Amino acid sequence: MGRNEHIKTIWNGLPYYSLNTWLKHTFGTKVYKLSLHAGMSCPNRDGKLGHRGCIFCSAGGSGEFAAGNDFGNNLAPIEIGKQIEAAKQLVAKKMQPNGRYIAYFQSFTNTYAPVSTLRNLFTQAITRPDIAALSIATRPDCLEMEKIWLLHELNQIKPVWVELGLQTMHPKSAELIRRGYSLACFEDAVQRLKAAGLTVIVHLILGLPGESLDQMLESVNYLAHFSPAIDGIKLQLLHILKGTDLATLYEQKPFPIFSLDEYVDFTITCLEYLPPSMVIHRLTGDGPKKLLIAPDWSKDKKRVLNTFTKRFQERDTWQGKHERRNIHILPNLSAILIDS
Repeated sequence: MGRNEHIKTIWNGLPYYSLNTWLKHTFGTKVYKLSLHAGMSCPNRDGKLGHRGCIFCSAGGSGEFAAGNDFGNNLAPIEIGKQIEAAKQLVAKKMQPNGRYIAYFQSFTNTYAPVSTLRNLFTQAITRPDIAALSIATRPDCLEMEKIWLLHELNQIKPVWVELGLQTMHPKSAELIRRGYSLACFEDAVQRLKAAGLTVIVHLILGLPGESLDQMLESVNYLAHFSPAIDGIKLQLLHILKGTDLATLYEQKPFPIFSLDEYVDFTITCLEYLPPSMVIHRLTGDGPKKLLIAPDWSKDKKRVLNTFTKRFQERDTWQGKHERRNIHILPNLSAILIDS
């Protein structure tokens, strides 16, 4: 059996290490994520760093699918139990009896509150028998040590994941999207999270305005070789959503965006340079259809996934195929798609 066939056997026949595969290996059953709203804001919105957020971020704090998004954006206590039950109803037809879930605190910045507030919210979720793990989306500049120790404490009860939206390693792009923190801040947070025994998942956006394919691959390579190792990655197609400053930029000064075939081909190339041990939590992402301006093809998720399957087969490739190669020996890819 060749390396490709051996790896696919480990990954349930897939050419990459999917989150579903990891969940089945870890919990012995299919586990669903339930998107929740903790009622927090973001330093990029409340005036600490800015008022308009990252340029791609929607009014819902990138949490339109969260069960509690209609509760509003405030620090008042929210009944997490009610949100969990509401979110469970959305996936009820897909679940097996006695199925388990991940409580995903998705909207805005979910450690941007006093430790006492965080303890109350997260404990409500993690102590439920139907919850297998917590996943907490936040920013590296909102992870003071007392908050990391709280997450470490909760991690002794059930697994706790921390999701960080790096989006890019390049300072010019980070400034354009108004990320609001430095690469050094990200590195420091990851070091402290990993030292506390927590699982770290990092988000990258593919297709940011002005970024070449070489630059995107540099961000991928940066995470592939990060020490201590990043546990998981979300590769996110850039979605242009109504009401965002990114939409205004796109309307006033249109920039190139991926076609379906371009995105699939490039994302597979990214996977070739990621280590086989890194869990792929997302290949593209879902933009709310009522808000999505572009790319329109991303609305057809079945078509997107089928295109990935077909292209993997055509290229006879898999995650980690080129993980030991230096990304700088690649031919120049910038001209293929996105020029600055």
